[in-house]
Amino acid sequence: MSTSTSHELDTGGAGGDAARFGEAAHLITAEHGRIVEGLDTDAWGKAAEIITSASGVFTVGTGRSGLALQMAAMRFMHLGKAAHVVGETTTPAIVEGDVLVAASGSGSTKRVVTAARAAADQRAWVLALTTDPDSDLASLATVTLVVPAADKQDFDGTTSAQYAGSLFEQSVLILTDALFHVLWQGSGTTARDLWRLHANLE
Repeated sequence: MSTSTSHELDTGGAGGDAARFGEAAHLITAEHGRIVEGLDTDAWGKAAEIITSASGVFTVGTGRSGLALQMAAMRFMHLGKAAHVVGETTTPAIVEGDVLVAASGSGSTKRVVTAARAAADQRAWVLALTTDPDSDLASLATVTLVVPAADKQDFDGTTSAQYAGSLFEQSVLILTDALFHVLWQGSGTTARDLWRLHANLE
């Protein structure tokens, strides 16, 4: 008596996952459209002015928000700013004239709030990205950049159909990229100028 095993994947019908993927992509991009419509663009314009004036730009966040801000720090470096990620061994002391870009969906992440308080104590600017304008992080901010997304413990799905804080975390990347684009367009530099600062030890 012989037996055989099948390694064929049951996808629930040809094209089922493909259709669901398309729906998911449309859902996510639509949610970001709603985020953009709900932004205070004056606050983001003020953030751009502060970053332009700052001697150094520091970023702090945890998890996926922190990863998104690492990408933002790279873009600020491409603009010629002294950019630092909090927690890295080469990150110097923050001082007056610097700016801290801090992200926490809830606005209560201990590490982020602690860094923001330390920056404020040094009279540095603090830009707070959060969903909660009444949070501890917002209370320490020079400018609060409210992202109208769900935080990671909002499980009812009314603000976002996505899992946990995904919409906020994605927004941190998209909105700081938009901020970079504004700064770049106002700098008078070309893409080739920025490329000269791109890492060459990769």
